[in-house]
Parts: sequence; structure tokens; C-alpha cells
Amino acid sequence: MKIIPAIDLMEGKVVRLIKGQQEKKTIYSDDPIKIAKQWEKSGADLIHLVDLDATLGIGSNWELVKNIVKELSIPVQVAGGLRDEAAITEALNIASKVVLGTLAFTNKQILKKLLSDFGNDRIVISVDHVDGNIVVDGWQKNTGTNLIEGINEFLEIGFYEFLLTNVNRDGTLEGPDLEFLQKACNIKGTKIIASGGISNINDVLQVKNCNAYGVILGKALYENKISIQEVKKIA
Repeated sequence: MKIIPAIDLMEGKVVRLIKGQQEKKTIYSDDPIKIAKQWEKSGADLIHLVDLDATLGIGSNWELVKNIVKELSIPVQVAGGLRDEAAITEALNIASKVVLGTLAFTNKQILKKLLSDFGNDRIVISVDHVDGNIVVDGWQKNTGTNLIEGINEFLEIGFYEFLLTNVNRDGTLEGPDLEFLQKACNIKGTKIIASGGISNINDVLQVKNCNAYGVILGKALYENKISIQEVKKIA
């Protein structure tokens, strides 16, 4: 199982939100490059780098994103606000992977072109959900698409790697949503990255037991409730 620390950026700082709400923001560092190097040194397999300002349509940390990627030798997957072909192409020119949410559900034509141009191993589909219903636009809009049906639709198109987040667990330290995670991991041919709610090493073990491909470490990592080193021992 891949160990994937998240670095969420707002106004050039490393932050964590609770359930994606801006008013529930905690700032952990004003030096994202230092944090990225710290997680790399600790043994992370991959960095999940999110531009929250771009996600929410209130700004951009693109220059910082580029600088972080340049400083690292491990793979980086870039997420947040990648809603047109030019932005996605630019991101794929520097990063190993991109994570697509809103665009994946609103413009299948561009999605299929990206699949043809870059291959399915460089595109992760973000399936963020509330009670099993997929949400987009910074978690503000319900697509009306059922989580499992949505995953199967993207499998038919040719994608296989998915980032699964239960919005109601994100940033809460309340434990992962194992019910929907297990359902997703049971779909043949998928690689599921679990995100949201991780609070301790037992949570990670439960995620592993669901046969998840990877686990995102966020708030628990920043608040020293868990370490990359201890996760590596069971991953």
C-alpha cells in the first residue's frame, strides 16, 4: 500500500480544512517546500499536492506547486482546479500524475482526449462523495451520480485509479469510511486511494485490510498522531 502525505495549499501556506470548509482552516506551515522535503525524507511513496485556492476558485498557487515538484525526487500527484485541457497538460508536464474531479464529470470529451494523449496511468479520478453520492466543484455540487456507478463508468472509459474521499470524514480524525471504501476496493480492476478520517495506525491497518492501493495522510500526520515511519511498517 502506497503512503501518500497530503500537502494542501492556501495563500502559499500548508493548511488543513475540516470537510472542505474554509472557515475551519488550520495553518501548519508557511514553508511548503520544507514540509514536502520532510515527508520525502520520512519515506513517503508519493506526495498529494493540492491547490485549494484553485479548487475553490479564489486564487492560485501554481508557481509554488512547480517549485515544490522541482525540489522532490519522489513522484507528485497534483490536484485542485484542473478544469481545462491546458491546465492539465501543464500539470502533467511537471508532475507524475494529476487528480481530476470536476472536469471528469462535466467534460467527458476532454477526459477521453487526455486519456488518449497521456494514458490512464497518469490520471487519477477523484470520486469525492457524501453518503455515496459524488460531489464536485470543491464539494459544493452534488452530481447525482452514485459512487459505485460512477467508478464503473470510468472503468468502462479506460481509467482504473481513483481517489476516494468521504467529505464528511475529511479533516475530522473520526476514522475512515470503511463501508464505501470496501465496496470500491471490491470492484475488479480498480486501484483505490483512501482519503479522509485517518487518525491512528489502526485506521491505516483497516484501510490496508480493505485492499486499498494507497492511503492519504493528512491531519493526523500534521498533528503527530501518526508517522510515516510507523505506517511503512504495516503498509
